[in-house]
Amino acid sequence: MAGQTINDRLLAARHSLAGQGLAKSVCKATTEELIGPKKKHLDYLVHCTNEPNVSIPHLANLLLERTQNTNWVVVYKGLITTHHILAYGNERFIQYLASSNSSFQLNSFLDKGGVQGAVGARIGYDMSPFIRRYAKYLNEKALSYRTCAFDFCKLKRGKEEGSLRVMTAEKLLKTLPVLQAQLDSLLEFDCTANDLTNGVINMCFMLLFRDLIRLFACYNDGIINLLEKYFDMNKKQCRDALDLYKKFLTRMDRVGEFLKVAENVGIDKGDLPDLTKAPSSLLDALEQHLATLEGRKGSAANTPTQSAKF
Repeated sequence: MAGQTINDRLLAARHSLAGQGLAKSVCKATTEELIGPKKKHLDYLVHCTNEPNVSIPHLANLLLERTQNTNWVVVYKGLITTHHILAYGNERFIQYLASSNSSFQLNSFLDKGGVQGAVGARIGYDMSPFIRRYAKYLNEKALSYRTCAFDFCKLKRGKEEGSLRVMTAEKLLKTLPVLQAQLDSLLEFDCTANDLTNGVINMCFMLLFRDLIRLFACYNDGIINLLEKYFDMNKKQCRDALDLYKKFLTRMDRVGEFLKVAENVGIDKGDLPDLTKAPSSLLDALEQHLATLEGRKGSAANTPTQSAKF
């Protein structure tokens, strides 16, 4: 679809006449044009989140309003714009989304009209499941912040100062399930390279890929920390930690599938994490240690920690 539609231009003109700069920028970022939101509009909205005189609730409500549109392109670009601001904007934007009762109500979204005729209608129908899953992920991202009071994608990572590497066992056991839930929601996007057929879903995929890399790095930090503390934990903690580790192993496979899609669409292999798994002897040692604590047959074995490499 080439250029903005008459609807786009009328809406932008209406906001200009009313002197509503923020509303105009949201409108321009979420046009019916079948391309991702333009950088200049996204940059302006990110800039607005750092301005003390800009109302964050007003910005959030403008974006929520765009996701109630009947046109799938407008809805999808409203979600993408929100995600971009979450990634690059001031923290008070995610703070507001996490603390307010408003969320994306798109569980039943289905575009039946599409853009420009039968082919466009088919595209809208095909894109609708991805819009529903994407909205669910963004809601989960806000819920994670509400629960933990930080954005996993913006935490420090790594051996020396990674937030989840230095967390206490008690806090780690509460935090990792929240991270797992957010990661699961992202992986449920579940697209293939063949689904990435236009600039809108492509931009969405790149934002999800960016989040995945950061989420999994935090997840990996947390699991390493968990395993290092495992043999000093009490019985209940060990049981919970073992369950978390087993879930981590299954999620590594699903992350690997997502990364294959990323590689297929041209993302450099050097930007992908190494998902080499720890030997099965590590899981055996963890299970034996728990069995010993529970009075079952088996002996503890303190095995060096191994996990995915970043």
